[in-house]
Amino acid sequence: METDPTLTAATTELLQAMIRNECVNYGTIESGEEVRNSDLLESFLEGAGLDSEHYESAPGRRSVVARIEGSDPDAPSLCLMGHTDVVPVSRDGWDRDPFGGELIDGEVWGRGAIDMLCQTAEMAVAFRHLADSGFKPKGNLIFFGVADEEAGGVYGAEWMIANHPDVVKCDYVLTEFGGIPTATADGTALTLNVAEKGVAWQRLRVKGTPGHGSMPYEVDNALIKAAEVVRRLAEYRPTPQIHDLWKVQVGNLPYDADVKQMLLDPGRIDDALARLPNRGKARHLHACSHTTFSPNVASGGVKTNVVPDSVLLEVDIRTLPGETNDDVDVHLRNALGDLYDAIEVEPIHDSPSTSSPIGTPMWDVLEAIMTKAHPGARLQPSLIVGGTDARFFRLAGAVAYGAGLFSPSVTFELFSERFHGHNERVDIESLALGTQLWIETSRQMLDG
Repeated sequence: METDPTLTAATTELLQAMIRNECVNYGTIESGEEVRNSDLLESFLEGAGLDSEHYESAPGRRSVVARIEGSDPDAPSLCLMGHTDVVPVSRDGWDRDPFGGELIDGEVWGRGAIDMLCQTAEMAVAFRHLADSGFKPKGNLIFFGVADEEAGGVYGAEWMIANHPDVVKCDYVLTEFGGIPTATADGTALTLNVAEKGVAWQRLRVKGTPGHGSMPYEVDNALIKAAEVVRRLAEYRPTPQIHDLWKVQVGNLPYDADVKQMLLDPGRIDDALARLPNRGKARHLHACSHTTFSPNVASGGVKTNVVPDSVLLEVDIRTLPGETNDDVDVHLRNALGDLYDAIEVEPIHDSPSTSSPIGTPMWDVLEAIMTKAHPGARLQPSLIVGGTDARFFRLAGAVAYGAGLFSPSVTFELFSERFHGHNERVDIESLALGTQLWIETSRQMLDG
């Protein structure tokens, strides 16, 4: 695939500036401050004479939308969507300033370099290049730089679709993350995410009876009961689901036939995962085939010498395709047993698993372009075990894929290590390939 050094340089510079804006999302309404990256992108796009608009869901929580109007209202429309916020960092774990945006040995360092400021910058540069070159699409082309993806999209994509649906309405959405070269038994596969697990975060309130800490014998201590709740959730082993995407994924794994057979057998899959030498890979594969429960937050107690009468636990639950809230409740009952009646369950965040079909014109366009950059490779439909803003658009009726294009040096293992990790960085070759992907996809899909 031919790339343009000038566009690559523009993408690199824009990515560096976005990293330096430090739009860190802590999950509170006051954090994020995506207005900094929104204003940066708006200024960048206005340089091409494009009309762009910004939308503020809360103070500082700003998203930007720009469009190139199509000539045919019946033609398919496309939205290039990239988020502008990043997750927090532990600075002690970094070898460089996580918000320095430094270019070192052909790589841009900084929080968001992989997730997903790289692709947001690529999309903006591609969008402006198309405008500069006089691109006249049949269908609308939309650029959407969205806030708050890293905390569930409440002040970003979800808010936009609820409050300004016509502004971002489209037939196809491309967002994070795909195009990662993955070794398989039959050669290289390029991931294209077509589905993602559901989110069913729960707050569990464990009740007890207050008392004096000097007399703990046979007291109803909420903290002790909460510890048992956590233990049971950690040890809970739900039945795995051998869904269609899992079958495709297992078929592409670089393992021998016996291991693959075990991974497709609900009674043996957990044994197979336990034997895999790469524990990071095992964790990912487990999440692709199981509903997962991760107790991640605990709070309670008022003083060292007071027996606590209430403890709150927050549990990250991720559901598989087809599961409902009733299924989540059954899981909790099965996991907690007699303790279930001793707690109060409050949903924190609820979003079902979503998916998009594979046999679409967009799939065909992406397959032709992405495999051109990696000759001999093929597209592999994948399930995201986390969450992205694609789910809101799927629920609104759009086909949404997690796409992208990374260089051969960015393996799945390397990508996973840097995603939300220390020393996050991305290579210039990947920025070049990604920018070209969005240009060619927009041209071919919208038939300008």
